[in-house]
Amino acid sequence: MTLLTVVQSAPDAALDVFAPRFTAAGLDVRVVAAFAGEAVPAPDEVGDGLVVLGGPFSVRDDAAAPWLAEVRALLAEVTVPTLGICLGAQLLAVARGGRVQVDAPPGLEGGVVDVRWRPEVAEDPVLGPVAALADARHATPSLTLHRDAVVDLPAKAVWLGSSQTYPYQAFRVGAAWGVQFHPESSVESVARWAADDVDASPDDVRAAYAARAEQIDAVGATLADAFAARVQAVAQERVAV
Repeated sequence: MTLLTVVQSAPDAALDVFAPRFTAAGLDVRVVAAFAGEAVPAPDEVGDGLVVLGGPFSVRDDAAAPWLAEVRALLAEVTVPTLGICLGAQLLAVARGGRVQVDAPPGLEGGVVDVRWRPEVAEDPVLGPVAALADARHATPSLTLHRDAVVDLPAKAVWLGSSQTYPYQAFRVGAAWGVQFHPESSVESVARWAADDVDASPDDVRAAYAARAEQIDAVGATLADAFAARVQAVAQERVAV
C-alpha cells in the first residue's frame, strides 16, 4: 500500500474526519504521536506522503514542544506530497523561508472562515478541486481557530487563498501545501478547542457550522480526496521510474 505519515503534535488535534477518507483511498496511514515522544521521521522515512497537523503551540515553541525543531527540519527537506494544517502550515512556511507572527494583531479567527480562492488555484491538483466548490464570491467555508498567522510566504510559494482577516490561508511551495483553516476537523473538535479559549465560544462554533454544514463537509471531503489522489499518483510515478 501507499504509505502516508501523519505527524501529530497534540492529542486533541488528530486526523479526525480525514482518517476514513485516506483509508478509503488506499493509503496506509501511520500516525507519529510526536507529543507522546514518538520520533519524528527523517525525510526518507515518511513514505509516499506527509501530513503535519495543528496544535496549541507557536512555530518556535521548542521549550514546550521540543519535537517542533525536528518537524521544521523535516518540512525543509521533504519532497513527497505534503499537507500542513494550521500549525503545520505555519511550520511549513517557516521551514521554507517564510515568516509567522505570534498573536498577530487581528486577533482570533475562530468558527467558520470564508476562504477566497485566487486565480492561481485553478490548475492546482490539491486545492483546485476545493476551489471548484466556491460560490459567486470565489469562496468556500471551513472551520478555523487560530491567532498566530503566516505574514510572509516563502519566496518560491504560490499564494492560493485568503480570508478577510488573514491573507495567507492557503499556499503551495514545491510539492507541499499549507492551509491555515481546519478541513480535517469535526465541529466537535473545534468546539473543544474553543472551550479553552477566552475569546471563543463552543456554542458559536456549533451554530456557525450548522448554518453551512453541507458546504463545510464538502470542502473537507474534497480536499482529503484530492490530496490522497496526489499522493497515490506521485507514488505510482516513482514506481514507474
